[in-house]
Formats: sequence, structure tokens, C-alpha cells
Amino acid sequence: MIEKFEYKFTQIASLLGDKSRSVMLWCLLDGRAYTAMELSICADISAQSASNHLKKLIEANLLQVEKQGRHRYYRYANAEVAQVIESMAGLVSLEDKYERTKKPKHNDITYARTCYDHLAGEIGVKVTDALLKNGILEIEAKIYRVTRIGKKWFQDLSIDVDSLQLQKRSFAHPCLDWSERRHHLAGALGSSLLTTMLHNDWIRRKKDSREVVVTAKGEIELKARLNIEL
Repeated sequence: MIEKFEYKFTQIASLLGDKSRSVMLWCLLDGRAYTAMELSICADISAQSASNHLKKLIEANLLQVEKQGRHRYYRYANAEVAQVIESMAGLVSLEDKYERTKKPKHNDITYARTCYDHLAGEIGVKVTDALLKNGILEIEAKIYRVTRIGKKWFQDLSIDVDSLQLQKRSFAHPCLDWSERRHHLAGALGSSLLTTMLHNDWIRRKKDSREVVVTAKGEIELKARLNIEL
């Protein structure tokens, strides 16, 4: 059993260690599905080479493919894969020449971005810190738990905590933010919060980018609900 596990572990490590595959996996962090041609452009390789790489990633259950008409779209097999890819970026700080990112501009990807299906960057960390500071969330055994006060807070945003806990995925866990070196909220709860913030026009996506922009309405709501100054 141990030998089988070690074999699968080294197999996945080998897949992630390839430059072209790692670039394609990084591109998929915006939560959208891409064709082999689009991913080949991201990785600067031929479409045929990209297809071969994608086939290996599918066989390892890291990606899944969906057919729509004549096209085939690739995305992560599950949210756990996205979590691993984002967390790997946190290791960059171990390099000798790594320099801490300076205070970013408000339109920079380090300021506000999506991490697969939840909010990340400086804003993502600030929101998570405020949820903890205001007693909406508590952290226990490296997972987030919604408090009684927190359940009411999320209900006011039309987020059903009980339903989210029934989903077949992590409910709420810390995700290490590669630019902030601190944690932001991930899991089903983080995903639902991002969706709600987008729907209510607190934030807006930038075209063809993982970056998001906090709107004037968003600044007002974050101040009123979480006492966050932007």
C-alpha cells in the first residue's frame, strides 16, 4: 500500500514539475475553462504538445475535459487541485533572490484577484482578517468555523451556511496567499462569498484577467459590514 502511494505521489510530483504543464495549471487558476490551443499559447508550446501534456494531467485526475460542440474545454478536476497550485506559489519566498512585493497599486493582481473560485490578494486577506476579528469566523484545527453571529451575518447576504456544509468539498479552510504570505478564505464558503460580492457589484472582474476591482459600492459595504478601510 505504501509503495503504491509513493508511486502515485512521485507521478503527480513529476507532472507538476514540468515547466509547460505548470504554466498551464497556473493559467487555470482564474477558474475558467480553456481549450488546448489557448493553453498552448499560455505555455508557448505547440497545440499538439499541449494536447499530450493535457492528456497526462487528465489521466492523473488533475484536470477534466468538457466537450461543447467542436471544442474541448479543460479545467481543474476539483477545487483541491486549485488549492495545491496556489499553495505552491507560496514556496517562491524560499528562493534566495526573492523580494517581498511592495505595497501594490489598487489595480495590481497582488491587490485584488481571484484564486480559482474565491477572493485573494491583499483584499482577500483583509476580508478574512475582518471576518475573524468581528467574530464571524473562528479558526479551529486549521479550518474555519462559522459562529452563531457569523451565521446571521452570512444570512444577511443570502448565503446559506447549512447548505454549503453539505457540499462534497471543503467547507471553509485557510489558503496561503502567495503575494501576502498570509491566509485568505477558501472552500465552499469562500466561493459563495466571492459570487455574492460579484453579484452585488462590490467587486468587478477585469477582462481576460484574474484581477478584480473594488467598486465604490464595495468600499461602502466592506466598511459598514466589516469595518474595512480601503
